[in-house]
Amino acid sequence: MSVWHNIFCVITAPRYGWEVINDSNIPAGKVFSSAYRPLLFALGLSCFVPMIYDSTIPFSSSLMKGIVMCSTYFVSYFSILYLLSSLYPDLVKTEGAKARLNDYILYNLIFLLLLMILRNLLPSAFTPVYFLLLYLPWMAYKGTGNLFVSQDKVNRFTVVSSVLLVGFPLLVEYLLGFLVI
Repeated sequence: MSVWHNIFCVITAPRYGWEVINDSNIPAGKVFSSAYRPLLFALGLSCFVPMIYDSTIPFSSSLMKGIVMCSTYFVSYFSILYLLSSLYPDLVKTEGAKARLNDYILYNLIFLLLLMILRNLLPSAFTPVYFLLLYLPWMAYKGTGNLFVSQDKVNRFTVVSSVLLVGFPLLVEYLLGFLVI
């Protein structure tokens, strides 16, 4: 199984996809290097696409947007991993549990990266892509079955992780964009 097959499975059928991810035993480092980093690069490049259909966008603003977006998702991965590990120390007691939490965060952020790339490719400022963000909590909820979260804390964990996964990158993007401009 490949990382890209796992990504496809977890997006199209989350419950089955998380089982495939756990059965494939692909290390989080390999997922990070073979999928997450290339998608960060594609995200940065996708920031230049609007220059094709809107000649008023300068190269410098596209470059800054690309840097902000890549930095946002790079920082978000490590920050969300730290925050979830701190809020739920039971999830990182063993190496297997740590690996599953890493996978949980990486695959959910990969879904967000794909949405942001798609958003950058579309010509409209407000796109229906933002509504696809509502799918992430469903993916996150289905992924809790493979984490070592107690049954009574599943809903709370899903809400906290979904808010972190969606909100943290948006907050960092806003702050970095505000500091740059």
